[in-house]
Amino acid sequence: MNSPPKIGVVSCSGEGCVEGTLSRVATRLVLERLRPDNTVTICLPLFLTGEKGERMFAKYFPTIAVDGCEKKCAEKAIEKYSGKTAHSIVVINLLNEWYVEKPGSRRNLDEKGMKVASRIADEVVAVIDDLFKSGKWRRHANI
Repeated sequence: MNSPPKIGVVSCSGEGCVEGTLSRVATRLVLERLRPDNTVTICLPLFLTGEKGERMFAKYFPTIAVDGCEKKCAEKAIEKYSGKTAHSIVVINLLNEWYVEKPGSRRNLDEKGMKVASRIADEVVAVIDDLFKSGKWRRHANI
């Protein structure tokens, strides 16, 4: 039996800002609740140290970068070592676009922070669904 197609979701590893926390929580929501059968994550620190499995996945399958800030560390790393990302989401840009105030704590998201993370996760899911509907994930993955 064929396994369902996979799309990689790579979150920011920025521990120093709440946007990094939001990117990681949103990514976990996508992976664990919203699209568990169609997504995998790539460990950004492991990817950066040269782990071949992580880099090969990002090279051959579509990967979405979910970065906390404009530095776009996840997107830049993927594109440097594995090729173009399928899509990039920058959390701070979404917060500004939505006129949403940053949650107060970067360590523990309160109810308001979790709602923001959920909204970011919905944005990631919309990208995933678009990739599947359009067939772009196949072209990206060269399969």
